[in-house]
Order: sequence, then structure tokens, then C-alpha cells
Amino acid sequence: MKKLLLSTVLLAVFGLSFNSCKDTKKQEEVVTEDTVEVIEEAVEEEKAPNIVEVAAANENFSTLVAAVKAADLVEVLSGTGPFTVFAPTNDAFAKLPEGTVDNLLKPENKATLSGILTYHVVSGTFDAAAVVEAINANDGAFEVTTVQGNTLVATLNGTDVIIKDAKGNAAKVVIADVAASNGVIHAIDTVVMPE
Repeated sequence: MKKLLLSTVLLAVFGLSFNSCKDTKKQEEVVTEDTVEVIEEAVEEEKAPNIVEVAAANENFSTLVAAVKAADLVEVLSGTGPFTVFAPTNDAFAKLPEGTVDNLLKPENKATLSGILTYHVVSGTFDAAAVVEAINANDGAFEVTTVQGNTLVATLNGTDVIIKDAKGNAAKVVIADVAASNGVIHAIDTVVMPE
């Protein structure tokens, strides 16, 4: 009888212990899955904003953002890229003849506006150091084809990077290397125009 009682007690203890281990393992699996979900959510929240989001968060690019929306380029510039954007500031747009921006924002001028905006975009990521290196490696003038199809020419004026458009107009890079998840933005002080 003592053996039977002892066996029953031992079985109960081992059974409890075994079930307890199984329960702990299940809890660990649940915690692990929950932890993974929390980490994935945190990574998504910490993900760097894309080019459009960076521009929208900076009041100096409000005219550019309005133009990007009017030209239906938000989805394109929010895409994976990577892109290098020579982004005109509000002051750059203000240099255009009076009424130009308002006229370009009209629905009937969407194709023209899209052409102008995509002329400011280059496929690939060219940070400031890469641009300067390319200028120096190409006898002082680095020609790059834009998404629009025409070329821009980057040169140096002292330490300033100058971007020349197809018409010979020049824009100076005033802020370089604004990072985005899908590329880089260089703010320029003049709107460049394609042919």
C-alpha cells in the first residue's frame, strides 16, 4: 500500500512537473511570438520617412509638396527608388515669374508640371560626396540624366555644387544630404527647367 501511495504521489508530482513544463513552453512560445510582433511594429514606426514625407515635414518645401500632389507624383516619389531629388525650396519657386506656380498647379498643366518636377529627380542615390567626386572625376562637370529624360550638369563654384539645366540656368545646392528611406534630397535655390 505504501508503494502504491508513493507511486501515486510520484506520478502526480512528475505529471504536475511535466504539465508545468509544457505550460511554460507554451507561454514562452506566446511571449516569443508577441515579442516578435512588437519588435516588427517598432521597426516599422522607426523606419525613416520617404522623400515625400521628408519634404512634407519641412515648411521650406510646401510649394514643392503642393506641386508633387498636383502632378500626381506622390506615389512615384514614395516608391522604393532610390532617388536623388534636387528639391527647389519655396524661395526657389518664388523666383519664377509671378503667376507661374499658380498656372502650373492647374489641372490642365499637369503634364508640364510633371515634366518640370521629374527633371529634378535622378535615379539612384548621389550623396554630396559622390556628386563632388563625380564632378572632379569628369574634368569639373558631371552630366546626369534625369527621370524626365533631359540632363543636368553638376559643377563646382568653390565649395558650392551648382546644378545647370538644359537652358543654361544655374541652381546652387543650399542644403545637402537630407536622408530619406528611398533616397536623398539636396535643396536648391532655383527651379531648373528642361528644354
